[in-house]
Amino acid sequence: MLTQYAFVLIMVGVALSVPILAILANYFLSPHKPDPVKTDVYESGMKTVGDAWVQFRAQYYLIGLVFVLFDVEALFLFPIAVAYDKLAFFATMETILFILMLLAGLIYAWRKDALEWQ
Repeated sequence: MLTQYAFVLIMVGVALSVPILAILANYFLSPHKPDPVKTDVYESGMKTVGDAWVQFRAQYYLIGLVFVLFDVEALFLFPIAVAYDKLAFFATMETILFILMLLAGLIYAWRKDALEWQ
């Protein structure tokens, strides 16, 4: 009985020890007092003039979330499309339900004007 759970206990130990070791390695290996060269600008090589903080509209994030939602939806639909002729009736009905739920989400986002680019 105990040998059946040995693999699970080993995986739990690994899952807990890897993040702890990563945090400890980050603490001991990272510089605690960076010099001025490390804190200098590095992207364009030019010092910024004025405030570099720019606020974006929340609508850009909504458009990004809708894009990710439908991108993941396409990921789920590719295997279904490949094996469509081998699917059972129940799997076909679940696929139709999945597409209808996504369509309802698209209609909701459309009505809330989350897809308008202004």
